[in-house]
Amino acid sequence: MSFKRFLSDKIFSFILLLFVLATIEIFLIIYPYDLFMQLYIPVSVLLVYFVGLYAEYRKRRNYYDEVNSTVDALEEKYLFEEIIEPGDFFDAEIMESIFYRTNKAMIENVNQYKHSQNEYKEYIEIWIHDIKIPIAAGKMIVENNKNDITKSIDEELDKIEAYTENALYYARSSTVEKDYLIKSCGIKEIVSESIRQNKKYLIRQRFKINLECEEVTIPTDSKWVVFILNQIINNSIKYCQENPELTFSTAVNAENVTLTIADNGVGIPPDELNRVFEKGFTGTNGRNINQKSTGIGLYLCQKLCHKLRIGISLRSTPSIGTSLTLTFPKGTHHLINS
Repeated sequence: MSFKRFLSDKIFSFILLLFVLATIEIFLIIYPYDLFMQLYIPVSVLLVYFVGLYAEYRKRRNYYDEVNSTVDALEEKYLFEEIIEPGDFFDAEIMESIFYRTNKAMIENVNQYKHSQNEYKEYIEIWIHDIKIPIAAGKMIVENNKNDITKSIDEELDKIEAYTENALYYARSSTVEKDYLIKSCGIKEIVSESIRQNKKYLIRQRFKINLECEEVTIPTDSKWVVFILNQIINNSIKYCQENPELTFSTAVNAENVTLTIADNGVGIPPDELNRVFEKGFTGTNGRNINQKSTGIGLYLCQKLCHKLRIGISLRSTPSIGTSLTLTFPKGTHHLINS
Protein backbone atom coordinates (compact mmCIF):
# COMPACT_ATOMS: atom_id res chain seq x y z
CA MET A 1 0.00 0.00 0.00
CA SER A 2 1.57 3.34 -1.09
CA PHE A 3 0.91 6.63 0.69
CA LYS A 4 0.00 8.25 -2.63
CA ARG A 5 -2.65 5.59 -3.26
CA PHE A 6 -3.93 6.03 0.30
CA LEU A 7 -4.26 9.81 -0.19
CA SER A 8 -6.18 9.32 -3.42
CA ASP A 9 -8.90 7.56 -1.40
CA LYS A 10 -9.08 10.60 0.93
CA ILE A 11 -9.48 13.21 -1.81
CA PHE A 12 -13.16 13.84 -1.01
CA SER A 13 -12.49 14.54 2.68
CA PHE A 14 -9.56 16.76 1.70
CA ILE A 15 -11.80 18.84 -0.58
CA LEU A 16 -14.33 19.22 2.24
CA LEU A 17 -11.54 20.34 4.58
CA LEU A 18 -10.38 22.96 2.05
CA PHE A 19 -13.95 24.23 1.80
CA VAL A 20 -14.16 24.57 5.60
CA LEU A 21 -10.77 26.34 5.75
CA ALA A 22 -11.81 28.72 2.96
CA THR A 23 -14.99 29.58 4.90
CA ILE A 24 -12.94 30.25 8.06
CA GLU A 25 -10.53 32.43 6.10
CA ILE A 26 -13.41 34.53 4.78
CA PHE A 27 -14.55 35.25 8.33
CA LEU A 28 -10.99 36.00 9.43
CA ILE A 29 -10.60 38.50 6.57
CA ILE A 30 -13.95 40.18 7.25
CA TYR A 31 -13.17 40.62 10.95
CA PRO A 32 -10.06 42.53 12.02
CA TYR A 33 -7.75 39.54 12.79
CA ASP A 34 -4.04 39.97 12.14
CA LEU A 35 -2.14 38.09 9.43
CA PHE A 36 -0.63 35.61 11.91
CA MET A 37 -4.06 34.31 12.90
CA GLN A 38 -5.14 34.14 9.27
CA LEU A 39 -2.16 31.89 8.48
CA TYR A 40 -1.84 29.95 11.75
CA ILE A 41 -5.37 28.50 11.80
CA PRO A 42 -5.41 26.93 8.28
CA VAL A 43 -1.77 25.78 8.47
CA SER A 44 -2.23 24.12 11.88
CA VAL A 45 -5.47 22.44 10.78
CA LEU A 46 -3.82 21.11 7.61
CA LEU A 47 -0.79 19.93 9.59
CA VAL A 48 -2.94 18.07 12.14
CA TYR A 49 -5.01 16.60 9.30
CA PHE A 50 -1.99 15.22 7.44
CA VAL A 51 -0.34 13.92 10.61
CA GLY A 52 -3.55 12.04 11.43
CA LEU A 53 -3.73 10.72 7.87
CA TYR A 54 -0.16 9.46 8.01
CA ALA A 55 -0.75 7.76 11.38
CA GLU A 56 -3.81 6.04 9.94
CA TYR A 57 -1.83 5.06 6.83
CA ARG A 58 0.97 3.50 8.92
CA LYS A 59 -1.50 1.48 10.98
CA ARG A 60 -3.29 0.13 7.93
CA ARG A 61 -0.09 -0.52 6.02
CA ASN A 62 1.42 -2.49 8.91
CA TYR A 63 -1.75 -4.54 9.22
CA TYR A 64 -1.98 -5.37 5.51
CA ASP A 65 1.76 -6.05 5.26
CA GLU A 66 1.38 -8.56 8.08
CA VAL A 67 -1.60 -10.15 6.31
CA ASN A 68 0.37 -10.43 3.04
CA SER A 69 3.48 -11.87 4.70
CA THR A 70 1.37 -14.40 6.62
CA VAL A 71 -0.42 -15.53 3.46
CA ASP A 72 2.87 -15.80 1.52
CA ALA A 73 4.43 -17.94 4.29
CA LEU A 74 1.52 -20.40 4.43
CA GLU A 75 1.44 -23.48 2.22
CA GLU A 76 -2.29 -23.92 2.85
CA LYS A 77 -3.24 -20.30 2.33
CA TYR A 78 -6.92 -20.80 3.11
CA LEU A 79 -5.94 -21.23 6.77
CA PHE A 80 -4.66 -17.66 7.18
CA GLU A 81 -8.02 -16.48 8.56
CA GLU A 82 -7.42 -18.76 11.56
CA ILE A 83 -4.04 -17.28 12.52
CA ILE A 84 -4.10 -13.61 11.44
CA GLU A 85 -4.17 -11.09 14.26
CA PRO A 86 -7.42 -9.05 14.29
CA GLY A 87 -7.13 -5.41 13.18
CA ASP A 88 -8.16 -2.53 15.45
CA PHE A 89 -9.93 -0.46 12.79
CA PHE A 90 -13.34 -0.73 11.19
CA ASP A 91 -12.25 -1.81 7.70
CA ALA A 92 -10.25 -4.73 9.12
CA GLU A 93 -13.25 -5.94 11.12
CA ILE A 94 -15.40 -5.91 7.98
CA MET A 95 -12.72 -7.73 5.99
CA GLU A 96 -12.23 -10.36 8.70
CA SER A 97 -15.99 -10.92 8.88
CA ILE A 98 -16.09 -11.45 5.11
CA PHE A 99 -13.11 -13.85 5.24
CA TYR A 100 -14.75 -15.82 8.04
CA ARG A 101 -18.01 -16.24 6.13
CA THR A 102 -16.32 -17.14 2.83
CA ASN A 103 -13.97 -19.58 4.56
CA LYS A 104 -16.90 -21.22 6.33
CA ALA A 105 -18.78 -21.50 3.03
CA MET A 106 -15.71 -23.01 1.37
CA ILE A 107 -15.30 -25.62 4.15
CA GLU A 108 -18.97 -26.56 3.88
CA ASN A 109 -18.64 -26.88 0.11
CA VAL A 110 -15.49 -29.03 0.41
CA ASN A 111 -17.16 -31.27 3.00
CA GLN A 112 -20.16 -31.70 0.72
CA TYR A 113 -17.83 -32.58 -2.16
CA LYS A 114 -15.92 -35.09 0.00
CA HIS A 115 -19.20 -36.67 1.08
CA SER A 116 -20.33 -37.10 -2.52
CA GLN A 117 -16.91 -38.49 -3.48
CA ASN A 118 -17.04 -41.00 -0.64
CA GLU A 119 -20.53 -42.08 -1.67
CA TYR A 120 -19.34 -42.57 -5.26
CA LYS A 121 -16.25 -44.51 -4.08
CA GLU A 122 -18.43 -46.76 -1.92
CA TYR A 123 -20.74 -47.37 -4.89
CA ILE A 124 -17.76 -48.31 -7.10
CA GLU A 125 -16.44 -50.74 -4.48
CA ILE A 126 -19.88 -52.35 -4.08
CA TRP A 127 -20.28 -52.59 -7.86
CA ILE A 128 -16.87 -54.23 -8.24
CA HIS A 129 -17.69 -56.68 -5.46
CA ASP A 130 -21.00 -57.55 -7.15
CA ILE A 131 -19.51 -57.85 -10.65
CA LYS A 132 -16.98 -60.41 -9.42
CA ILE A 133 -19.82 -62.87 -8.73
CA PRO A 134 -20.95 -63.25 -12.38
CA ILE A 135 -17.29 -63.26 -13.48
CA ALA A 136 -16.57 -66.16 -11.11
CA ALA A 137 -19.75 -67.92 -12.29
CA GLY A 138 -18.68 -67.47 -15.92
CA LYS A 139 -15.25 -68.93 -15.17
CA MET A 140 -16.87 -71.92 -13.50
CA ILE A 141 -19.05 -72.53 -16.55
CA VAL A 142 -15.98 -72.28 -18.80
CA GLU A 143 -14.06 -74.71 -16.57
CA ASN A 144 -16.85 -77.28 -16.92
CA ASN A 145 -17.22 -76.83 -20.69
CA LYS A 146 -13.72 -76.59 -22.10
CA ASN A 147 -13.36 -76.05 -25.84
CA ASP A 148 -11.84 -73.46 -28.17
CA ILE A 149 -14.81 -71.12 -27.82
CA THR A 150 -14.93 -71.22 -24.02
CA LYS A 151 -11.16 -70.73 -23.97
CA SER A 152 -11.62 -67.43 -25.77
CA ILE A 153 -14.45 -66.52 -23.41
CA ASP A 154 -12.19 -67.32 -20.46
CA GLU A 155 -9.55 -64.93 -21.82
CA GLU A 156 -12.12 -62.15 -22.13
CA LEU A 157 -13.33 -62.85 -18.58
CA ASP A 158 -9.72 -62.49 -17.41
CA LYS A 159 -9.55 -59.08 -19.07
CA ILE A 160 -12.83 -58.00 -17.44
CA GLU A 161 -11.52 -59.18 -14.08
CA ALA A 162 -8.28 -57.24 -14.58
CA TYR A 163 -10.17 -54.07 -15.55
CA THR A 164 -12.39 -54.33 -12.48
CA GLU A 165 -9.31 -54.77 -10.28
CA ASN A 166 -7.82 -51.64 -11.85
CA ALA A 167 -11.01 -49.73 -11.10
CA LEU A 168 -10.97 -50.94 -7.48
CA TYR A 169 -7.36 -49.95 -6.90
CA TYR A 170 -7.92 -46.62 -8.62
CA ALA A 171 -10.89 -45.90 -6.35
CA ARG A 172 -8.80 -46.76 -3.28
CA SER A 173 -5.60 -45.05 -4.43
CA SER A 174 -6.47 -41.77 -2.69
CA THR A 175 -6.98 -43.55 0.66
CA VAL A 176 -4.21 -46.15 0.66
CA GLU A 177 -3.51 -45.41 4.32
CA LYS A 178 -6.91 -46.92 5.21
CA ASP A 179 -6.28 -50.21 3.40
CA TYR A 180 -2.68 -51.25 3.86
CA LEU A 181 -0.74 -53.68 6.03
CA ILE A 182 2.98 -53.01 6.34
CA LYS A 183 5.02 -56.12 7.16
CA SER A 184 8.28 -57.75 6.14
CA CYS A 185 7.85 -59.16 2.65
CA GLY A 186 10.26 -61.03 0.42
CA ILE A 187 10.83 -59.28 -2.91
CA LYS A 188 11.31 -62.60 -4.69
CA GLU A 189 7.95 -63.88 -3.41
CA ILE A 190 6.20 -60.65 -4.53
CA VAL A 191 7.72 -60.90 -8.00
CA SER A 192 6.83 -64.60 -8.28
CA GLU A 193 3.21 -63.86 -7.33
CA SER A 194 2.96 -61.16 -9.98
CA ILE A 195 4.45 -63.48 -12.61
CA ARG A 196 2.00 -66.21 -11.59
CA GLN A 197 -0.96 -63.85 -12.00
CA ASN A 198 0.20 -62.93 -15.52
CA LYS A 199 1.57 -66.32 -16.60
CA LYS A 200 -1.20 -67.00 -19.13
CA TYR A 201 -0.34 -63.89 -21.18
CA LEU A 202 3.42 -64.28 -20.66
CA ILE A 203 3.26 -67.85 -21.99
CA ARG A 204 1.11 -66.81 -24.96
CA GLN A 205 3.64 -64.16 -25.98
CA ARG A 206 6.49 -66.63 -25.35
CA PHE A 207 8.26 -64.41 -22.82
CA LYS A 208 11.58 -65.50 -21.40
CA ILE A 209 11.64 -64.65 -17.68
CA ASN A 210 14.97 -63.87 -16.01
CA LEU A 211 14.55 -63.87 -12.25
CA GLU A 212 17.68 -62.32 -10.71
CA CYS A 213 16.19 -61.28 -7.36
CA GLU A 214 18.05 -61.76 -4.11
CA GLU A 215 16.41 -63.25 -1.05
CA VAL A 216 15.82 -59.89 0.63
CA THR A 217 12.90 -58.62 2.70
CA ILE A 218 11.41 -55.13 2.74
CA PRO A 219 8.73 -53.45 4.90
CA THR A 220 5.77 -52.91 2.56
CA ASP A 221 2.29 -54.06 1.62
CA SER A 222 2.68 -57.00 -0.78
CA LYS A 223 -0.86 -56.70 -2.19
CA TRP A 224 -0.33 -53.15 -3.44
CA VAL A 225 3.18 -53.89 -4.73
CA VAL A 226 1.90 -56.92 -6.67
CA PHE A 227 -0.70 -54.68 -8.29
CA ILE A 228 2.02 -52.18 -9.26
CA LEU A 229 4.12 -54.99 -10.79
CA ASN A 230 1.07 -56.26 -12.66
CA GLN A 231 0.70 -52.87 -14.36
CA ILE A 232 4.38 -52.87 -15.35
CA ILE A 233 4.27 -56.45 -16.66
CA ASN A 234 1.06 -55.67 -18.54
CA ASN A 235 2.80 -52.79 -20.33
CA SER A 236 5.71 -55.08 -21.25
CA ILE A 237 3.25 -57.57 -22.74
CA LYS A 238 1.41 -54.87 -24.70
CA TYR A 239 4.55 -53.42 -26.26
CA CYS A 240 6.73 -56.51 -26.75
CA GLN A 241 8.79 -57.39 -29.84
CA GLU A 242 10.09 -60.69 -31.20
CA ASN A 243 11.76 -63.00 -28.66
CA PRO A 244 10.47 -60.98 -25.69
CA GLU A 245 12.33 -61.06 -22.40
CA LEU A 246 11.47 -59.76 -18.96
CA THR A 247 14.19 -59.42 -16.31
CA PHE A 248 13.65 -58.85 -12.60
CA SER A 249 16.76 -57.84 -10.64
CA THR A 250 17.45 -56.42 -7.19
CA ALA A 251 20.19 -54.33 -5.64
CA VAL A 252 20.72 -53.93 -1.90
CA ASN A 253 22.10 -50.56 -0.79
CA ALA A 254 22.82 -49.02 2.60
CA GLU A 255 19.50 -47.18 2.85
CA ASN A 256 17.25 -48.93 0.35
CA VAL A 257 16.54 -51.92 -1.85
CA THR A 258 15.83 -51.49 -5.56
CA LEU A 259 13.82 -53.75 -7.84
CA THR A 260 14.32 -53.25 -11.58
CA ILE A 261 11.94 -54.65 -14.18
CA ALA A 262 13.49 -54.54 -17.64
CA ASP A 263 12.10 -55.66 -21.00
CA ASN A 264 13.34 -55.65 -24.58
CA GLY A 265 10.20 -54.11 -26.03
CA VAL A 266 9.59 -51.27 -28.44
CA GLY A 267 10.77 -48.63 -25.95
CA ILE A 268 9.59 -45.05 -25.49
CA PRO A 269 10.66 -42.02 -27.55
CA PRO A 270 13.03 -39.72 -25.58
CA ASP A 271 10.74 -36.69 -25.90
CA GLU A 272 7.93 -38.63 -24.17
CA LEU A 273 9.85 -39.97 -21.16
CA ASN A 274 8.97 -36.99 -18.94
CA ARG A 275 5.25 -37.54 -19.59
CA VAL A 276 4.80 -41.29 -19.15
CA PHE A 277 3.45 -40.88 -15.59
CA GLU A 278 0.85 -38.30 -16.61
CA LYS A 279 -2.76 -39.34 -16.27
CA GLY A 280 -4.24 -40.32 -19.65
CA PHE A 281 -0.97 -39.97 -21.60
CA THR A 282 -0.74 -42.80 -24.17
CA GLY A 283 2.09 -41.50 -26.33
CA THR A 284 3.14 -42.68 -29.77
CA ASN A 285 3.02 -46.36 -28.83
CA GLY A 286 -0.48 -46.02 -27.42
CA ARG A 287 -1.72 -44.48 -30.66
CA ASN A 288 0.14 -46.69 -33.13
CA ILE A 289 0.65 -50.08 -31.42
CA ASN A 290 -2.02 -50.47 -28.76
CA GLN A 291 -4.92 -48.21 -29.63
CA LYS A 292 -6.88 -49.43 -26.58
CA SER A 293 -4.30 -47.94 -24.22
CA THR A 294 -5.82 -45.69 -21.55
CA GLY A 295 -2.70 -44.05 -20.10
CA ILE A 296 -3.79 -44.98 -16.57
CA GLY A 297 -1.38 -47.80 -15.68
CA LEU A 298 1.85 -45.90 -15.05
CA TYR A 299 -0.04 -42.93 -13.62
CA LEU A 300 -1.62 -45.24 -11.05
CA CYS A 301 1.76 -46.88 -10.36
CA GLN A 302 3.35 -43.54 -9.55
CA LYS A 303 0.41 -42.46 -7.41
CA LEU A 304 0.47 -45.67 -5.37
CA CYS A 305 4.27 -45.57 -5.05
CA HIS A 306 4.02 -42.03 -3.66
CA LYS A 307 1.46 -43.19 -1.10
CA LEU A 308 3.58 -46.21 -0.13
CA ARG A 309 6.81 -44.15 -0.01
CA ILE A 310 8.32 -46.19 -2.84
CA GLY A 311 10.55 -44.41 -5.33
CA ILE A 312 9.80 -45.00 -9.00
CA SER A 313 11.88 -44.12 -12.06
CA LEU A 314 11.91 -45.15 -15.71
CA ARG A 315 14.49 -45.39 -18.48
CA SER A 316 13.86 -46.39 -22.05
CA THR A 317 15.50 -46.57 -25.47
CA PRO A 318 13.40 -46.99 -28.62
CA SER A 319 13.63 -50.49 -30.17
CA ILE A 320 15.87 -51.68 -27.29
CA GLY A 321 13.58 -51.74 -24.29
CA THR A 322 12.38 -50.15 -21.08
CA SER A 323 13.49 -50.56 -17.47
CA LEU A 324 11.50 -49.37 -14.49
CA THR A 325 13.05 -49.22 -11.01
CA LEU A 326 11.20 -49.33 -7.69
CA THR A 327 13.16 -48.13 -4.65
CA PHE A 328 12.03 -49.47 -1.28
CA PRO A 329 13.31 -47.76 1.90
CA LYS A 330 14.93 -49.99 4.46
CA GLY A 331 14.04 -50.06 8.13
CA THR A 332 10.93 -50.75 10.13
CA HIS A 333 7.40 -49.66 9.35
CA HIS A 334 7.25 -46.29 7.59
CA LEU A 335 4.31 -43.98 7.77
CA ILE A 336 1.89 -43.41 4.93
CA ASN A 337 0.24 -40.00 4.83
CA SER A 338 -2.75 -38.98 2.72
